[in-house]
This record gives sequence, C-alpha cells and structure tokens, in this order.
Amino acid sequence: MRLIKCPRCELNYITPEEGYCKICKREMKGESQHEEIELCTVCNEAPALPGKDVCLFCLKEMNANQEREEEENEARVDEASLGIDPVSAMDEIIPEIDEDIPPREYDEIESDLSLEEMGEEEAEDEDEEDEE
Repeated sequence: MRLIKCPRCELNYITPEEGYCKICKREMKGESQHEEIELCTVCNEAPALPGKDVCLFCLKEMNANQEREEEENEARVDEASLGIDPVSAMDEIIPEIDEDIPPREYDEIESDLSLEEMGEEEAEDEDEEDEE
C-alpha cells in the first residue's frame, strides 16, 4: 500500500483512493475541529491545563506539598546544625601530631613534604630538561 501526501494541505498522508485527508474533509464540510480534552493524570476528573498533564487544583496541591517538604527539610537541617559546633568538631577530628611523632622526625617529615621545596625541585627539573 503506497501513501501520498494530501493534495490540499500537503501535511497528512493518505491512500490514493481517499482524495483528501480526514482533516481537510472536515474543514471543507465546515465542521469545527473538536479537540480531545485531556484529563488530569492525578485525579482523572478535571481537564488538564494547557501544556501540563495535571489540572489546576492538583497543581496547587503538588506545589503546596513541595513547599511543606522544603520547610520540613530546612527544619531538620536547622535542628541538626544546632547540635554540633563546627569548630569543636574540627578539633575532635584533627589528631595531636606532636604526641605521636618526635619533634625532630616531624621536622624531617615536614621538610620532605614541603610544597615550596617540591616546587623548586620541579623548576630545577624543567630547567635541566630545557638545557638538554
């Protein structure tokens, strides 16, 4: 079965026997185009808003529920933050380094991990590579 475009609107496809598409036939007869009314997907009673799949009432309900949830989440965050002082929590997390490592060894470790020295070494390595 081969389909062709409607000769009147050139949008819809029809069989050669039809002559015109259903939409053009309806327009030529003068019938008004009846659009199907979409019902709300939540309540299935009221017509849905244009461009949405829910009715006005359900949309308002959804927005109100969302606002309530946001307020509850904010209240939970506030309650949680009241229980812990961020500065004191940091003191608890950071271990006392001086007790575990003798001062002389600590200085050696610190010098081995020094960012300044590492930067200087990288610069020297780059200079050597450039000279070669």
